[in-house]
Amino acid sequence: MALLVQPYTRTVNNSQRQKHDLKPQFNPKSSWQEVAGVLVFSAIPFTAVKAIATSPLGETLQKRLLLQKSAAVEDSIQRNKLAQLARNRSRWYGGERPRWLGPIQFDYPSHLTGQFPGDYGFDLAGLGKDADALQKYYNFEILHARWAMLGALGALIPEILDFSGASHFAEPVWWRVGYSKLMAKTLDYLGIPGLHVAGSQGIIVIAICQVLLMVGPEYARYCGIEALEPLGIFLPGDTNYPGGVLFDPLNLSKDPVAFEELKVKEIKNGRLAMVAWLGFFFQAAVTGKGPIENLVQHISDPLHNNLISLFM
Repeated sequence: MALLVQPYTRTVNNSQRQKHDLKPQFNPKSSWQEVAGVLVFSAIPFTAVKAIATSPLGETLQKRLLLQKSAAVEDSIQRNKLAQLARNRSRWYGGERPRWLGPIQFDYPSHLTGQFPGDYGFDLAGLGKDADALQKYYNFEILHARWAMLGALGALIPEILDFSGASHFAEPVWWRVGYSKLMAKTLDYLGIPGLHVAGSQGIIVIAICQVLLMVGPEYARYCGIEALEPLGIFLPGDTNYPGGVLFDPLNLSKDPVAFEELKVKEIKNGRLAMVAWLGFFFQAAVTGKGPIENLVQHISDPLHNNLISLFM
């Protein structure tokens, strides 16, 4: 009887142990050394900028900028004039630009004159009647479009590399990465084994690091294109398109006609990326899979892997 009971008892214990091992272990805590290290590391860019700006080198750079600024401002004014001429001649701007309803007759709002890239006359709610509000909405749209494009790239590339076998990640699906960190798992950066850049720390350290690293760019954006002048760097453009060596290393703005068309292409791709993110969210919520896996399954069997089949 003992021989029969003992294996049964051991089986139950193993099952319980397996269930215990599979239970998520939420551990967002981090050691004070990790938190201090991230704070110091994140403070380096701010401290360096401040130190350079107040140093003799910074004073020299500012004096050199003052000597060159008048010529740079004049060059910027001339570029803006050429850009305006390019918009007047472009099919993407002005009263004759393409509209969102195409050939269908529609009473488009008069406050949308085609001055901004990607203006197709769409404002059913009348949000852009105030000129200042319209400018702010455009600034916010550009900002979110660029974040969406970067985010979509970061969501797709790891899954593509992992699916193709080019590189293997501990967790390639975008929405599971944060979940893995909440479960205190160690992730390899760029799929390289042993490279734990912000991959071995807890979720609190990563959150602090992300906030601090985003504060700098957001503060610079808030201050405008004059934010780098204490370092002797003049930006010839505007808030959305600063230009200069840092923001236009390929000198794409040199050709005003091509540059105005690139602005339209950017906002169109940015809007597509924002819509794509809505798809990523719904796919993750409904299927629990990544966008590449969903796409591959749909292509392999479109009749059984589609939106309709999910609700049948």
